[in-house]
Amino acid sequence: MSDKTRGKLGLKELIAIGVGGMVGGGIFSVLGLSVSTAGHAAPVAFSIGGAIALLTGLSYAKLGLHFGGDGGSFTYIEKAFKGENIAGISGWLLLTGYIGTLALYAYTFGVYGGAMLGGGPFAQVIHHILESFILLLFLGVNLYGVQAAGETEDIIVMVKVIILGLFAVAGLFFMNPEHLAPFFNKGTSGILMGAALIFVAYEGFELIPNAINEMKNPERDLGRGILWAVILTVLIYLAVSLVAVGNLSPEDITRYKEYALAIAAKPFLGKAGFTLIGLGALLSTASAINATLFGTARLGMVMAKEKELPKVFFHRERTKDIPFASLIIITALSLLFVNATDLTIISSFASSTFLLTFVGINLSAIRLRRDIRISFPAPLIGLAMSGLSWLVLIVYLLRTDRHALAWIGAFYAAVIAAEILFSKRGILFKRKGAPRNGG
Repeated sequence: MSDKTRGKLGLKELIAIGVGGMVGGGIFSVLGLSVSTAGHAAPVAFSIGGAIALLTGLSYAKLGLHFGGDGGSFTYIEKAFKGENIAGISGWLLLTGYIGTLALYAYTFGVYGGAMLGGGPFAQVIHHILESFILLLFLGVNLYGVQAAGETEDIIVMVKVIILGLFAVAGLFFMNPEHLAPFFNKGTSGILMGAALIFVAYEGFELIPNAINEMKNPERDLGRGILWAVILTVLIYLAVSLVAVGNLSPEDITRYKEYALAIAAKPFLGKAGFTLIGLGALLSTASAINATLFGTARLGMVMAKEKELPKVFFHRERTKDIPFASLIIITALSLLFVNATDLTIISSFASSTFLLTFVGINLSAIRLRRDIRISFPAPLIGLAMSGLSWLVLIVYLLRTDRHALAWIGAFYAAVIAAEILFSKRGILFKRKGAPRNGG
């Protein structure tokens, strides 16, 4: 290995970052919600989410190769909408969305960790300790260096995929056919609502382009990394959701909520199954935190460079080029979020935010299609599917949980206000000498 590529990320590390970012708290936290809305056809709901991710992944790959550099979604939208506040709003929104997913993963880690320790009168305290501990642990891992983060991800992803694979293969032989009939018991609308609600489970693959500067061969590996990460995740979700639905009734899965997969393992693996899936949940949420923190810190650094965030986010460790200030601040905000916010609000906000982000990415690919050389139908279909899913989610919350919808609206209003007031294009607080081209 040459000096130029030593310590860089190869295809397997990129796939691990993508799978680690997706197969995290999502499948464990929102499975019960998906089954309660999509019913026996929950696997179809996960397939719809996977289709949106695959189509949007193509847009990400083309945009990433054309523009390069860190920043990912923020950079691409900024280039597509020069001179407008939409790029800045997207950047602020994306950053808060990642903080929301970090909180979701940490929350799920705390729930499963507490359950495996037996709960008891101090269950809530243990939950808060564990969710805070895991965030601080991977702050340390990412501060240590890029190669350490990549190698750690390889190990964790391999172990958790084996565990979920064992659950899926063994569970197929013990499924109760009565739990799957009628398959479309919630109708088409239920499937669409289920797909929208669980979309946070597909957040993560877009972290891969954020690390393009750390890749050995981005031209060869970026697109392949996204493609394989999404495909592997879709297969895992299909198998796991099918086994869960086939071994438990929708009512049981909804009742047990975050424990759904662990409870579903009991009919064929007994108490050992609960422990095994609990371990899988801990590893999944841990690797998701690792991958998400890795990419989000670099997004914050790029936004600071573009003067969309305070310049402290741009401070780096000189010898390893690690955005240590961004890592610390994002971890601190995630700690505050997870310890002070309701899980329903977090998960709804995260799904809504990333569906909106994918709308922006596909629209950016359409606007820049000649420059990035992408076929027009793919981003157009991705735009339509992600936009429709977001509308379905908003309608669902309007009908069932207006409190969560109000919180989401408040978050978005704060994001827009931050861009209008404090960015380099801010109406009230323009930075002296700031360019007007968005770059």
